[in-house]
Amino acid sequence: MGQNKAQLVIDKLTRESFMRARDIEALGVSREYIGKLFRHGIIDRVGRGLYAMPGHKFSINHSIAQACKRVPHGVICLLSSLRFHSLTTQAPFEVWMAIDSKARKPKNTGSPLRIVRFSGKALADGIEEHKIEGIKVLVYSEAKTVADCFKYRNKIGLDVALEALKEGWRERRFTMDELWKYAKVCRVTEFMRPYLESISL
Repeated sequence: MGQNKAQLVIDKLTRESFMRARDIEALGVSREYIGKLFRHGIIDRVGRGLYAMPGHKFSINHSIAQACKRVPHGVICLLSSLRFHSLTTQAPFEVWMAIDSKARKPKNTGSPLRIVRFSGKALADGIEEHKIEGIKVLVYSEAKTVADCFKYRNKIGLDVALEALKEGWRERRFTMDELWKYAKVCRVTEFMRPYLESISL
């Protein structure tokens, strides 16, 4: 095997934790050569079309990073966003991700995805950019996530939304103004009003 190509892949994986096969191919490495690297134990396959260095220690948010690598336009939301921000005791098996209401649903992501359709300001507002294992991850802020949880309470349970609201408020993760702002964006101001008034007393 060509040492230059192998070293190129190793250097890139060392910096980025894991890569899609097509990203490796963009380095000028053929799909066949990627297979050779895998068979020789130089790189490891960690998901469908995803590769990392052997023995790489993944963070607890690895599944989120993996999902965002495959669906870079998606935004981590609801239960997965709560987990990311440590605002819930829930440990979702699926990665909850918001995409545009008109976007094509991702296929063969390699990790279980729960797609939720957002649109307009509900999709665009409250996005934060983070890095997990060197991968850019888009996640809704704590306040936006709480408002989303109230909006989608029938999907995740009102108890989960209330837990996040109380925990976030107790830890001063957001202000009342931020909560009202995103309650308006998500069109749940009237429903959230009694809960917001109760914590602000």
